[in-house]
Amino acid sequence: MPEESSHDRLASASARFRGTRAAHRGETAEDYLEAVLSLEETAGCARVGDLARHMGVSHVTVSRIVARLVRDGLVSGGSRKPIVLTPLGAKVARRSRRRHEIVLAFLLALRVPAEQAEIDAEGIEHHVSEATIRAMKRWSASREGGPGH
Repeated sequence: MPEESSHDRLASASARFRGTRAAHRGETAEDYLEAVLSLEETAGCARVGDLARHMGVSHVTVSRIVARLVRDGLVSGGSRKPIVLTPLGAKVARRSRRRHEIVLAFLLALRVPAEQAEIDAEGIEHHVSEATIRAMKRWSASREGGPGH
């Protein structure tokens, strides 16, 4: 088998970094969509002030991000109106929540303390492939019925 060239290694690394940068861009959107979904379920609607408190950021920050989510067709409303998930926004929010729950279950199965597992899951959920998510889910499920559980 031919040895990988320096150029091939750089191209491979470049592709990995591009993927990571793309994940970071979508990360904030996913977090906000998940928060809107949660607020819709618990409070009936989400407003800029609710999101600011939920996310621990300023109204200005929320307004900027919500404007981007409106532009991208993920939410409607904002400013002085309730923020409502579009069908696409709801799909992204549910997918993000599912990934978060799977990563969290995986970390808890590894006996990571609950508070730390929650913190870590918040970051990891955005940076792993669907193949890794499926593997985490399978492994966690296999541990639930295993010895000592």
